[in-house]
Amino acid sequence: MKRLPILAGAAVLALSGLSAQAADKLTLQLKWVTQAQFAGYYVAKDKGFYKDENLDVTIKAGGPDVAPPQVIAGGGADVVIDWMPSALATREKGIPLVNIAQVFKRSGMELTCRKDSGIKTPADFKGKTLGVWFGGNEYPFLSWMDKLHYKTSGPNADIKVLKQGFNVDPLLQKQAACISTMTYNEYWQVIDAGVKPADLVVFKYEDQGVATLEDGLYTVEAKLKDPAMVDKLARFVRASMKGWDYAIKNQPEAVKIVLKNDTTGAQTEHHQTQMMGEIAKLVADQPKGLGYLEEADYQRTVDVLLKGSSDPVITKKPAGAWTHEVWDKAMKK
Repeated sequence: MKRLPILAGAAVLALSGLSAQAADKLTLQLKWVTQAQFAGYYVAKDKGFYKDENLDVTIKAGGPDVAPPQVIAGGGADVVIDWMPSALATREKGIPLVNIAQVFKRSGMELTCRKDSGIKTPADFKGKTLGVWFGGNEYPFLSWMDKLHYKTSGPNADIKVLKQGFNVDPLLQKQAACISTMTYNEYWQVIDAGVKPADLVVFKYEDQGVATLEDGLYTVEAKLKDPAMVDKLARFVRASMKGWDYAIKNQPEAVKIVLKNDTTGAQTEHHQTQMMGEIAKLVADQPKGLGYLEEADYQRTVDVLLKGSSDPVITKKPAGAWTHEVWDKAMKK
């Protein structure tokens, strides 16, 4: 008779082991390093939102040598975070990325210029050196310059494009009149380096009519043909949006969670607090719910990219580049 409790205990352990094994694995590839730009995903993992959806999510940090489309094409991730211009250009080149949720409603991209460079309006860019990120981040810039009728390459280029590293040194050292910055990151690095806002002229892409959609969640077409995978992606989106909602409403805690996940130790609470506040502005206030891709926003991005004549980002209107199937399934629970 004494064996029964032992057997019962063994059975419970066995069942708990099976339960742990049953969690569906999913890998998310970030577009950049661990920072508050991705707070919602770290919060979802830390607060157990993924676990509640029976998901075991691995979050892979990115970096200057990591191209999310290449990672997912090679089978290294189930979902990637990318900017829509990069995703559409990648799709046209043969990697069939599909947007399953659009987390950032607004663009955080801007061009930050030194006032002492003489730049007051975009008309003053001509003859100046402008810092630009590449690796997929150059597309919105090229579309903007095309709109301004500025040639960015060749012997008769109107501006000099400096291939900008992921720091603000070219502006601080006066190697460039302007550099690419994000509202939530590099702009504050310039300020923290001692430059006063009054000494800068900032051109937000949103204000210039060339804003394109940034951080969205993408998978590949093949995964969407598997109902079980669609269900797993829906659970992931649902938990992730819960994570974003929590992060926006509990920013100090979200910052601490991000810092806890920064294995490099490079991030500071001061900078991540600045970033979290700005990121919240890009994510919040989505009428139909966090992560819902508004077709008008998608079309605006496509229109901006198609307008390029000298160096077009995409050459034809994309087909099948987004779906509401996953988001709808996620929100119907």
